[in-house]
Amino acid sequence: MTTITTPPGHQRILTGDRPTGPLHIGHLFATLRSRVAFQDNGIDTMILIADLQVITDRDAIGDVRSAALGQVADYLATGIDPTRSTIFAHSAVPAIGQLTLPFLSLVSDAELRRNPTVKDELAATDGRPLSGLLLTYPVHQAADILAVHGNVVPVGRDQLPHLEQARVIARRFNARYGADYFTEPEALLTRAPVVPGLDGRKMSTSRGNGLELGMTADATAARIRKARTDSQRRITFDPDRRPEVSSMLRITALFTGETPEQVAERIGDGGAAALKRELTTAVNDGLAEHRRRRAEFAADPAYLRDVVRAGNARAAALADRTLADVFELMGMSY
Repeated sequence: MTTITTPPGHQRILTGDRPTGPLHIGHLFATLRSRVAFQDNGIDTMILIADLQVITDRDAIGDVRSAALGQVADYLATGIDPTRSTIFAHSAVPAIGQLTLPFLSLVSDAELRRNPTVKDELAATDGRPLSGLLLTYPVHQAADILAVHGNVVPVGRDQLPHLEQARVIARRFNARYGADYFTEPEALLTRAPVVPGLDGRKMSTSRGNGLELGMTADATAARIRKARTDSQRRITFDPDRRPEVSSMLRITALFTGETPEQVAERIGDGGAAALKRELTTAVNDGLAEHRRRRAEFAADPAYLRDVVRAGNARAAALADRTLADVFELMGMSY
């Protein structure tokens, strides 16, 4: 992580996920556990269910509500306490969308097209025309952050351009309207462990190479059994030449606390079958308590909706105040 200048008692972290499908073990190691740590250290933690962002790059959005509630079940099972953290849905806070309009006047078309994340998202659409929503995605994210006055945002290095756009918008708004209103959010660079998919590529539910947090032990074992490896008997950690085997070693090591090389040495000549058994045991044992708690929360969807509604109310109150302040500063308060 990087050093931030905002005093601990004044930090408000904004983070979140798009409800495009079940959360997987990559989310657990990369973000969920760190959110619990923020909360437990007394930092005001706001977790955004970015449901409106689902439509930035796809036509068929699936069952967003079910995916969102599934995320909430995983949040709670991980240790997020809704009395100490705020879980809210993008679509339930209209002021975020309203703030996007004046923010759009502060950036140029060229700036948005240069954003690396926009470029990456466009490349992932397989030649689909660039939608206006996808082009302005960084501005919407700036509105997410600034609407609730988030001043610390956990990001990976590849997400820094998005956060820089929010900083630019805050700075330009203050300059244009002669106010010292928005604080430029700071990046909290995360050094989350890399959790590749079973095939060596980025873990993704849509690729079928991930291990979802809500899977049963049997479903986990079945997916691992079907995963591709290679013909070499001896197990070695070699990401360049043996991506599938190396990915399985990495995942196993995350759960056992070893290095991938140590896992490989322990398995030795046991071959792919032994590697898959080790991985299955590590994942199922490591997720057993999470899955037990998750099942309890998922069995009570009314409670999950109550959690989100309470978070929506707090986020909406913050964002409504921000919107009123913005209109006052712009001379549009009637």
